[in-house]
Amino acid sequence: MRLAVPAAFYRWFGRGWLALGYLFLYVPIVALVVFSFNDSPVPNLWRGFTLKWYVALAHDDEMLSGLALSLRIAFLTACGSVLLGTLAAFALVKYKRFFGRTLFSGMVNAPLVMPEVMVGLSLLLMLVAVQRALGFPDRGLATIWLGHLLLGMAYATVVIQSRLAAMPPQLEEAAMDLGARPHQVFWLVTLPMISQSLVSAWLLTFTISLDDVVISAFLSGPGSTTMPLVIFSRARLGLDPSVNAIATVIIALVAIGVAGASWWIAQRERQRQRDMAAAVRGG
Repeated sequence: MRLAVPAAFYRWFGRGWLALGYLFLYVPIVALVVFSFNDSPVPNLWRGFTLKWYVALAHDDEMLSGLALSLRIAFLTACGSVLLGTLAAFALVKYKRFFGRTLFSGMVNAPLVMPEVMVGLSLLLMLVAVQRALGFPDRGLATIWLGHLLLGMAYATVVIQSRLAAMPPQLEEAAMDLGARPHQVFWLVTLPMISQSLVSAWLLTFTISLDDVVISAFLSGPGSTTMPLVIFSRARLGLDPSVNAIATVIIALVAIGVAGASWWIAQRERQRQRDMAAAVRGG
C-alpha cells in the first residue's frame, strides 16, 4: 500500500534543495567579501573592520598592472567573440546546406568540449612555430587574446545561434517582400532582434576571459602577467587579504555589469512586446 505524500512536501523539499544550492554557491563569495575588510593578516581570522587592504591594493603595482591587462584582453575578447560568433551563428542557422558545414560546426564547437590544457598547449606550439618562421608574434597581450578569442567565439556562437534559430523567419521575409535588400534586412531586422543575445554573449565571454588561468599561463610572456596568474602565483605562498580586496572589486564590477545588462534586456523585451501589441491593434 502506497502512502500518499502531500504536495507541500515536494514543494518544500524542492525549495530546500534550491536553498542549499544557492548557499553552496554564494556563501564562499559572501565570506570572501566580508574578509576583505578583516583587520587580521590571517585570511580566516576576524579581528575587526578595516580598509587597509584596499589601500594596500592601490599601491600594489603588480596586481593593478595584471588587472589592467586582464580588462584589456577581456574587452577585446568579448568584442571579437561577439563579432565572429555572430558570423558563425548566422552561417549555421541561415544556410542549412553548404560544403563543409558539418566540419565547420564541429570546429566551432570543439573548444567547448576540449580540455583547456590541450587548447593552450596546441596554441603554444603553433605560435612558437609561427614566431620562429616569421619572427612574430611575441608572447604577450596578442597571443593571450588569440587564445581567449578561440574559446570565447565558441561560447558566443552557441548563445547567438540559439536566438537566431528561435527568431521567426517571417519577419525577415516580410522585410524582403517590402523591398529591403539582404544587408538591410540584417541591419534593420535581424540585428535588433538578436541584440539581447549579443549583450549576453558579450558579458559571458568577457567573464570567461577575465578569469582564465590555463590558456593565459601557456600564452603569456615576460611582462604580460594577467590578474588570475598573479593571484595563482601568490596562492602557492599563502594568500593575504589584499587578494580578497581585488576579488571584491571584480565581483562588484561584474555585478554592476550584469545588473545593468539585465535591466536593459528587460526594457528591450517590454518595448518589443509593446510594439508587437501596437502592430496587432493597428492591423
